[in-house]
Amino acid sequence: MLADALLRSVTGTTALLRVTGTEADSNMLELGLVATTFAEVAISPAVMRKLRPSWKENNEPKWELLVSATSVEQQVNALDLASAQSLFSMTLGVTVGGQDYLIESVSANEAFGQVYLYRLLLHEARTQAV
Repeated sequence: MLADALLRSVTGTTALLRVTGTEADSNMLELGLVATTFAEVAISPAVMRKLRPSWKENNEPKWELLVSATSVEQQVNALDLASAQSLFSMTLGVTVGGQDYLIESVSANEAFGQVYLYRLLLHEARTQAV
């Protein structure tokens, strides 16, 4: 609860995770007989900050998204998933403030054996010409 209050107090926002739909019959999906569904999952409160540029990776800006663990757990329960890691693994993209990002890595901060905050390392999604 303290982490939620802290995220809200520093102008917390809402992050939308674009996830693949969970279908019961995976054989039909694998054959391409059923179209893949997508959903947007709202996670709030969340705070985004730009990380310092690194000289190694083409000076591409990196972002860190701090996300409330209680909000993530609510979505995990609503989607009937096993864990928060399964939610993040089925996430195709993250939208914050109208900008799309891709997840590079996810880590969890814990206190007394309980996760209170998730840290997502993001980079901007670029549109590619077809």
